[in-house]
Amino acid sequence: MSFAKRDYLLEREREVQDMWDREAIFQMDSPKEEEKDDYFSHKNKYFVTFPYPYMNGRLHLGHTYSITKAEFAVGYQRLKGKRCLFPFAFHCTGMPIKACADKLKREMEEFGFPPQLPLTSAQLSEEEEGHQGTFQWPIMRSLGISDEEIKKFAEPLHWLEYFPPLAKQDLKRLGLKVDWRRSFITTNTNPYYDSFVRWQFLTLKDRGKIMFGKRYTIFSPRDNQPSMDHDRASGEGVGPQEYTLIKMKALEPFPEKLWQVMS
Repeated sequence: MSFAKRDYLLEREREVQDMWDREAIFQMDSPKEEEKDDYFSHKNKYFVTFPYPYMNGRLHLGHTYSITKAEFAVGYQRLKGKRCLFPFAFHCTGMPIKACADKLKREMEEFGFPPQLPLTSAQLSEEEEGHQGTFQWPIMRSLGISDEEIKKFAEPLHWLEYFPPLAKQDLKRLGLKVDWRRSFITTNTNPYYDSFVRWQFLTLKDRGKIMFGKRYTIFSPRDNQPSMDHDRASGEGVGPQEYTLIKMKALEPFPEKLWQVMS
């Protein structure tokens, strides 16, 4: 079987994508005052964005399926001559990354390095019972990461440094029409985005749209903080349960069984 045609098309694809990079095809800037004309009018603009993918692993086919909707839309509008802007960001906020890092740390503490993980339930401690197959180390190995590299993921910040560049590389290989100057990660390691989110919440608070108070929630004793749905390794959809107690007065004469309890 010959793959000559496939290899030719892949080579041409790489050449075109390299040209896009060199010529900054997808970079879009605001016009200077003297450049403003019909081409820069409001009606000739098109903006598209995509929910930041979470960076606790590589991008997968589900991301690709969703991204194509934005990708095809912005490509079509470019062909119509519009000035199109497609920024892209990577979501690193929240508990899932820290939870995965903590799991790796515990696995090294309990099973050594590289961890010699138990294969049978008889080898699991009572706390680990029922969680066989959910160890983090094999998941990282399945991504093609070496044991020496996996060790670094016990620190949450390493996830922020490792996966976003790989995601960007995959998206560029896909041919996404993104202005990569307008790319960022979340968390307070990015002070610009972090200050933007803080401004949003402070503004909403000043306008009386949000307030600080107490409410019932799911709490993680291990992390000493509330644990929302997508922050948990298991138990998604579980919420606080509410009970209503009704106090009723029993009138004499009491049934015999109730007399026995009272005595």
